[in-house]
Amino acid sequence: MKKFALLAALLSTLAVAGTAHAADPKVKMNLIDHSNANLIAPDVAKAVMGEALPAKVWKIHPANRYAFVAQVEGGMKGSTCVVAARVMLVPLTATAKAVLFRPLETATAYDALPNSSTDACKALAKDKLKEATSAVASSIVKS
Repeated sequence: MKKFALLAALLSTLAVAGTAHAADPKVKMNLIDHSNANLIAPDVAKAVMGEALPAKVWKIHPANRYAFVAQVEGGMKGSTCVVAARVMLVPLTATAKAVLFRPLETATAYDALPNSSTDACKALAKDKLKEATSAVASSIVKS
């Protein structure tokens, strides 16, 4: 009977802790950026990914075991802006918490904008990163 009471107490404690974590608006995220700094700054890229990823994703793939990696490449070719944004969900190694390049989910968004400026190219890079991040998130959870 004591074992049953201890088990019930443990489960109720875990349930309370789980609901407290779910109610917390600040979910722990593990975001890594390997983008061209001329197109998008690392802090901007992480902010875009953080906004596009719902909290449900981190419940399924916790930040202590998984990371989202972003890579935005491209630039101006004459007066045409070419951008490719890729987002991957990758596992972390168990001991060192290093990225293990075995993507579970991947999405890539491409676009070209003729007769554009560098500011328009940066805006396009941000939009394509958001699009790729949303695609990965929608493959994991329904919105």
